[in-house]
Amino acid sequence: MENQQQFKYSTGVVGYPTAFVMLIWVVFWAQVRFFPEIKNLGIYPKTFEGLRGIVFSPFIHGDIQHIYHNTIPLFILTMALFYFYRDIAWKVILYGILLSGLLTWFIGRPANHIGASGLIYVLVSFIFFKGILAKHYRLVALSLLVIFLYGSMIWYVFPVEEKISWEGHLGGLITGILFAFIFRKTIAKPEKYVWQQPGYNEDDDPFLKHFDKDGNFIEKIEPEVEIESEIQSNQPPKITYYFKKKED
Repeated sequence: MENQQQFKYSTGVVGYPTAFVMLIWVVFWAQVRFFPEIKNLGIYPKTFEGLRGIVFSPFIHGDIQHIYHNTIPLFILTMALFYFYRDIAWKVILYGILLSGLLTWFIGRPANHIGASGLIYVLVSFIFFKGILAKHYRLVALSLLVIFLYGSMIWYVFPVEEKISWEGHLGGLITGILFAFIFRKTIAKPEKYVWQQPGYNEDDDPFLKHFDKDGNFIEKIEPEVEIESEIQSNQPPKITYYFKKKED
């Protein structure tokens, strides 16, 4: 029997990802309409002011194409995260933003690194490696699905395009792998059947007691205490005969 509590649906599975994506779009709208200068609040490596971008950069995007390309994978991956790993979902997101941003700050080029793609790489990496470590068929299937949808993203952890922050992608990839091992104990596994437990005895199974040796169903079972008392007495059962005199 599977641990259904681990894979139980809740409104947060859709609600939290929707709110998170909407927050990114609201920030982008405010950036375009009122505060274009917030685009400069990204991660600028190896500078003190650039540290603030570790928190702000996932919510800042360069243009409509940039935020559009990040919206769909971010929404899908966060939904998968909250459905399959809801107990640690917020830890993965919040710590993932901080750690991947810090790695970007350490290894990045002297440029303004913005966008939620670093977090997306955290989620892709974490979900894939966590599913492999879990060895649970649902989570392994999820890992294979993630690779099928986003496997081509691996190329963007290398400097293939000058305007793409491959350092942020690489930081997200490394962070996701680390989290998969750090949270490796938080893995849903199927529960064992009763007959797989050590010390199991068929004679004590309350369900099997409803069937006789031929497999016939017994609707009513005599209380165990009365049966045991007769067995322990070691005396033959008392039989009473009633005779009725036949009249001529």
